[in-house]
Amino acid sequence: QVQLVESGGGLVRAGGSLRLSCAASGSIYIINTMGWYRQAPGKQRALVATITIYGSTNYADSVKGRFTISRDNAKNTVYLQMNSLKPEDTDVYYCFADSRGTYWGQGTQVNVSS
Repeated sequence: QVQLVESGGGLVRAGGSLRLSCAASGSIYIINTMGWYRQAPGKQRALVATITIYGSTNYADSVKGRFTISRDNAKNTVYLQMNSLKPEDTDVYYCFADSRGTYWGQGTQVNVSS
């Protein structure tokens, strides 16, 4: 069993930055892929970014060039650096980890004001 704890959300003005963190703990074997989804009330949950254990990344078109995903395998932690934030980035952000099953963080709120 793996537990994921997220942090780093908050309120920021458009054009600002935030960095989200998600630390995994528990019965960890190998975490092949980690990443982030986001979801606004009444909207579909959308994939934001993923990163493999080897460092391969992919991003949603809406965040390319603005967000950067990274991970520290020694700490079992994934990060999402969010720059040039826009009001439409306002969502609850959920991290996930694939490790003999898929595990989810509790969600962290990101609010971007115009």
